[in-house]
Amino acid sequence: MNQALVIIDAQQALIDGNEVEKGVVEKERLIKNINTVIEKALEKKITIVFIRDVDVSKGEGPGFQVHEDINVPSHAVTFNKAATNSFYGTPLKDYLKERDIQHLVLMGCKTEYCIDTAVRTATVNGFDVTLVGDAHSTCDSETLSGQQIIQHHNRVLHGHYNVDHFSMVRNSDEDLFEPIHDNYR
Repeated sequence: MNQALVIIDAQQALIDGNEVEKGVVEKERLIKNINTVIEKALEKKITIVFIRDVDVSKGEGPGFQVHEDINVPSHAVTFNKAATNSFYGTPLKDYLKERDIQHLVLMGCKTEYCIDTAVRTATVNGFDVTLVGDAHSTCDSETLSGQQIIQHHNRVLHGHYNVDHFSMVRNSDEDLFEPIHDNYR
């Protein structure tokens, strides 16, 4: 089965925060877990894609770049997006379909926006998804802590389905590139 690791908006300004953005909760754990999963993908020769949001730091400078502590492989592909949805207005879907990718492992920022949207959009576009439950993050909102938002989305997105394709939530210490979706069909 062909698979891809997609890291969404793991950008310097979103993770660390700046004058416009609050930093995400548990950023050290997030970065460590993202790097762990990247290493696993490299070992298994999995396609790696980074998505960057052009609204972050006005699409320029260090704040726009993938966080400096994340190990970006030289062969990784990067797509920029202008919307919350990583599939909208980007070549992501075509890129994945051309490579006959069937399973996506997703992680990054921010949980309730770009991560949630990517998981749901991927399932309706014919992909099974594994969301890395301990490798996505967000900041506190006015009503919920960042940790509550993450926990809520891990619960809601685990088993989210669109008849044929669905999402599972697993953690970075699991064998994420051995999908378990068929065990639940």
